[in-house]
Amino acid sequence: MSTPFPFTAVVGQDDLRLALLLNAVSPAVGGVLVRGEKGTAKSTAVRALSVLLPAVDVVAGCRFSCDPGAPDPGCPDGPHEIGSGTTRPARMVELPVGASEDRLVGALDIERALAEGVKAFEPGLLADAHRGILYVDEVNLLHDHLVDLLLDAAAMGASYVEREGVSVRHAARFLLVGTMNPEEGELRPQLLDRFGLTVEVAASREPEQRVEVVRRRLAYDDDPAGFAARWADEEAAVRQRIVAARELLPSVRLGDGALRQIAATCAAFEVDGMRADIVMARTATALAAWAGRTEVLAEDVRQAALLALPHRRRRNPFDAPGLDENKLDETLEEFSGDADGGGDHDPDPDPDPDDGGPGPGGGGGEPAPDEGPQGGDTGARPEAGDDGEPQASGAGEQSAVRASEPFRTKVLSVPGIGQGAAGRRSRARTEHGRTTGARRPRGALTKLHLAATVQAAAPHQRARGRVGRGLVVRRDDLRQATREGREGNLVLFVVDASGSMAARQRMSAVKGAVVSLLLDAYQRRDKVGLVTFRGASADVALPPTSSVDAAAARLESLPTGGRTPLAAGLLKAHDVLRVERLRDPARRALVVVVTDGRATGGPEPVVMAGRAARLFAAEGIASVVVDCEAGPVRLGLAGQLAGELGGTAVTLDELRADSIAGLVKDVQRRAA
Repeated sequence: MSTPFPFTAVVGQDDLRLALLLNAVSPAVGGVLVRGEKGTAKSTAVRALSVLLPAVDVVAGCRFSCDPGAPDPGCPDGPHEIGSGTTRPARMVELPVGASEDRLVGALDIERALAEGVKAFEPGLLADAHRGILYVDEVNLLHDHLVDLLLDAAAMGASYVEREGVSVRHAARFLLVGTMNPEEGELRPQLLDRFGLTVEVAASREPEQRVEVVRRRLAYDDDPAGFAARWADEEAAVRQRIVAARELLPSVRLGDGALRQIAATCAAFEVDGMRADIVMARTATALAAWAGRTEVLAEDVRQAALLALPHRRRRNPFDAPGLDENKLDETLEEFSGDADGGGDHDPDPDPDPDDGGPGPGGGGGEPAPDEGPQGGDTGARPEAGDDGEPQASGAGEQSAVRASEPFRTKVLSVPGIGQGAAGRRSRARTEHGRTTGARRPRGALTKLHLAATVQAAAPHQRARGRVGRGLVVRRDDLRQATREGREGNLVLFVVDASGSMAARQRMSAVKGAVVSLLLDAYQRRDKVGLVTFRGASADVALPPTSSVDAAAARLESLPTGGRTPLAAGLLKAHDVLRVERLRDPARRALVVVVTDGRATGGPEPVVMAGRAARLFAAEGIASVVVDCEAGPVRLGLAGQLAGELGGTAVTLDELRADSIAGLVKDVQRRAA
């Protein structure tokens, strides 16, 4: 077993270490979500925490880590008698992003269950993580069906495995810790809310601190055991402090004043439900215990809010997590009352941050203020070219305009049946969904088709010497159920940012439509990409990614102006799809071209645009043209482009799910 990097040797990242330590003191806090850029010691700190956790008493020989003092009455390895057990170190179990459902929850031997009536169960990662840590690196990339299983286990404290009427249940209470890079996409709101605390981490910009990080890492890589030995005393001190805080925790008093501050803070920031209040209360209590106090103070409530609320304030997928600290301080001051010490003394308006500091490195806990895209208006007027369009360079470029209010869009899907990653857009053969048939299993059986299995075994019963009512089943009789569900696609937006689109109200409406489609892509678990074209060329504004937030940010700052190199935009999109097909061949693409159909950039622009469009049609790439043409006289160029692409065209009005034109079009299609 390799020697982990010492927890106390992690440089900086005080908020991250504090959040992990609070969960070590009180697992009821509910885990930690660590958000941040790559290379910021997220995984290193999480793996180092497991070494500091106190040992666990378990029933000897129990694969499900039952507590000998209170064994699980429904344990598959039970029943266990209450009594002495054995002690082992706390576990940290890692859940790979690409794990199968059986690897997570465990697997039943279906053949023995049918033929012998025996529940032969192989435990999964949830059983291994019981009473320990379940760590998910890149948790935002976890497949939906695994997220559903995690949500069920976290809510019920147990895992259920069911296969064709045969079921097994076991306890699964664990500390959930996840790390993620927001650039790769956000978490589903349901799973996001399951994390008790969240921490934003970033690499230090101080040269001296960065030097120390490199120095320690190189020393660890040269001699892991020797490096860990140099930090053994600090590690032992933190381990003892965790034990002491756990013992003190039941004695900590959470007064009515502190509870009022917690409730007022959650109400002021309009968080959903009551989980935030409960998590804040548990976190404030753990903070007091970690500081060696038996009273929750106002500073504990403030620190708890900074850790427990930022990720619960997101009202839509594009909202950045964070907390307005001025508003927080005003709320705490307004409801201070007798929060400190239960009314025995006046609250300290300026608590000493070093008084009972929150852990190694001094603590902290104030996330960096939100940073959003800033687009300045240059005030320059566009200069017209020969065709009356603004030019792309110099003063011809117009500043970015804000998107109009998003709306619910019609469902755009890829025709046919795919086999891509699970999602919610297009039809696909998946492990989950409605059963459409049966086949012989390739590898391990995961979804039994009972009727087909019985039908395959029935003709051979006499030859197999069947006696009595039991069915003699062989492995060759087993049939895997084939299922049809939904997949996520690559939605590649090709957006016309030329001068013909530059009217401010018009571009605002176009951006609003694309943002609406991005919201739809977020809900349907798609990857998205963004290609823009204007002036003399096309650019990949955003390579294919799972982060719709990044796409929305790039779109918001998109300037307009210049000619319309439609052919360049289509060819750039074709190159993006070609590269992405090599990386992820199973994921089908949907190209959404947002344009009025004009082509004015480059030699023979109309002819070249037609040739580029026919490349998509020849390869059967699904496409939709969002027609942005405005005015009383319409040339119908976007419709012609859709025909050459082999796709369909919709206007901005028809894109709305509740549009009258869309409803009429659907009715006409059904009638035909």
